[in-house]
Amino acid sequence: MKNCIHKTAIIDKKARLGKNVNVGPYSIIGPDVSIKSNVNIHSHVNIQGYSQVGEETEIFPFASIGTIPQDLKFHGEKTKLIIGKKNIIREHVTINPGTKGGGSLTKIGDNCLFMVASHVAHDCLIGNNVIMANNATLAGHVKIDEFAIIGGLSAIHQYVRVGKHAMVGGMSGVENDVIPYGSVMGNRAYLSGLNIIGLKRRGFNRKQIHDLRTAFRLIFSIEGTAFERLKDAIKIYKKNKVVMDIVKFIKNNSSTRAICQPKQKNA
Repeated sequence: MKNCIHKTAIIDKKARLGKNVNVGPYSIIGPDVSIKSNVNIHSHVNIQGYSQVGEETEIFPFASIGTIPQDLKFHGEKTKLIIGKKNIIREHVTINPGTKGGGSLTKIGDNCLFMVASHVAHDCLIGNNVIMANNATLAGHVKIDEFAIIGGLSAIHQYVRVGKHAMVGGMSGVENDVIPYGSVMGNRAYLSGLNIIGLKRRGFNRKQIHDLRTAFRLIFSIEGTAFERLKDAIKIYKKNKVVMDIVKFIKNNSSTRAICQPKQKNA
């Protein structure tokens, strides 16, 4: 099908557009931008830099995509932003490309929802089916795994990892890594338990949830050392993929952040 470009849109001649792309009034697309097929760009959208927008993505008014990072160490290097397929990017969302010091890439998976005024900073890596609610913000170098939900008005510190199927409650300040399937909340955020509602919605069965609850109590109990508790969890649940997702996440030594912990009862 033929592209539908509004007469007031400004599209650089070097920009690459796929088939059946809609560009609304007053939107601007820069020279190094690649827009794949069946993308719907509403009015007043700004897309710049070495940015790629995947098939069937929809971008709403006043979103700013691919403009330079909010990092004073950035000096115009050629860095990229790659956005996957079937994403929904709502009004006033901002997404920045990578920086030379962070791998030169910001990457977003497929089927994500970025609600109004959410922000993805430089060098973030976001998996598939992630939801960022209104005004949720990611600092640089944050890694969000698949199916995670970032609540409204929350802020994720730079270099933090959020595991798959995790839930960050609204208005939380997250300074430490969030385990897969976990739920955190508060200022500063603490581990409040498992994301049980999310797990049920995504089809996890009763036994899987029961095993996760039991393993959670073991791993985050106050008895013994953290190393001993992880060792016990591996011994008991070594054939349980869901529990081992948490164990592997905690044991991953590539992170510079600590693991978000439950609040102590006497706190």
